[in-house]
Amino acid sequence: MSSMEAPEPEPRKTPARTPASGPKAENSSGGGQPPTGAKRSPVGRFLGLLGPGLVTGSADDDPSGIATYAQVGATFSNGMLWTAPVTLPMMMAVQEICDRTALATGDSLGRLARRKFSRKPRVVIAILIVALLGANTLNAAADLMAVGQGMELFGAGPAQLWSAIAGIGIAVVLVAGGFAVIAKVFKWLCLALLAYVAVLFVSNVDWPDVAAGLLGLQFRFSWDYLGLIVAVLGTTISPYLFFWQSAHRIEELREEDHGNARPVSLEESAPAPAHRKLRNARADVFIGMFFSVLVMFAIIAATAATLGKNGTDIKTAADAAKALEPVAGPAAKFLFAAGFVGSGILAIPVLAASGSAGLAGLLGKNWGFDRRPSNARTFYVLLGVGIIGGVIISLFDSDPIGLLVLSAIINGIAAAPFLIVTMLISRDKDLMGNYRNGKLAATLGWATTAIMVVAGAVGIWTTVTGTA
Repeated sequence: MSSMEAPEPEPRKTPARTPASGPKAENSSGGGQPPTGAKRSPVGRFLGLLGPGLVTGSADDDPSGIATYAQVGATFSNGMLWTAPVTLPMMMAVQEICDRTALATGDSLGRLARRKFSRKPRVVIAILIVALLGANTLNAAADLMAVGQGMELFGAGPAQLWSAIAGIGIAVVLVAGGFAVIAKVFKWLCLALLAYVAVLFVSNVDWPDVAAGLLGLQFRFSWDYLGLIVAVLGTTISPYLFFWQSAHRIEELREEDHGNARPVSLEESAPAPAHRKLRNARADVFIGMFFSVLVMFAIIAATAATLGKNGTDIKTAADAAKALEPVAGPAAKFLFAAGFVGSGILAIPVLAASGSAGLAGLLGKNWGFDRRPSNARTFYVLLGVGIIGGVIISLFDSDPIGLLVLSAIINGIAAAPFLIVTMLISRDKDLMGNYRNGKLAATLGWATTAIMVVAGAVGIWTTVTGTA
């Protein structure tokens, strides 16, 4: 293989081509399903559905999300629980749209932006992605600090040391490991987030108060309340997840269809396997988003029952863990630490890879964990800069919780422009063919975009004025 990075060939704009035929096309069911005729148990079939959607939903509950939800519960008790049911359909709609663009076209969002827009809009999008890379680096630094603090709670040594070890270790694994190995690790790391659901069951939760919070009966009009709403929206409708959902699905399609070749899109597939693949992918996305919101609900309700009652000021992961000890006992510290470490290790590669894949695709360069570094230099250079930059920042910042919440607010501000780009791509018949947005997807997608525009404006105001 040549050491030079060759750009990926530019596909034709119209994807309507002769459907693929033969065993490869007929057996491509999506979602990790076995070839037709292979027998699997119901549990095996269910687990086989889970992939990019579950990983995206779990990465959404990274330490930034955990810290934001803990801050919400500690500050306003159950008063912001209504955001859980409100954000669920928004998350499902946005991530399904991102996922469908990948399935329908066989291309990532970055590549689709290159195909959809002319040179000047592409320059603007490139600037936005570069800004996203910076925000992701900040978020990765905060997540690395969270991993370090989680290890410190386990008594394993100084937090800064473990932050550096985690960052360097993740970078080495991503460069040396294949995508199939990484994807399996991601799935298992998702289980760490169940620790937060377990915390909910060992906490003294005031369920009538929880019900009032879910119904929005405790809504407050204040800038600090609105600022935290922006943070919640920023950590649930995060722009890096748009690129990750698309990129991870493409990686999966490459594995199941052609290895390293261009994957077969829905437009190129026979009708039956295309329908099955789309159905399975939607189930994966919806399950992943439900799992994400379940964890969100559990964290807010559990911290409301402990930190909210105790009036604890959260500065570190240790503060949050200690506040849980009177109710949950010593096990609370280890549950909190396990969730912080597992979710951080899961989220850091997603943060670094999402923007890297987006910019590489927009520039027409190769990208992906299944590519060798010599054949995807742009992607791996951006990936390495993001992770190593995060390691450096993590060594000098002493307020991880504050940085985690700030990164969530930044994501809330940045989400709207990327949502507009995604919605314009997903409605394009030339790109999406028969799989462009229907009325429901368009309504939910544009409604979410409008909400994030307002959230972004509030986020900018509270950040500039310091009213949050």
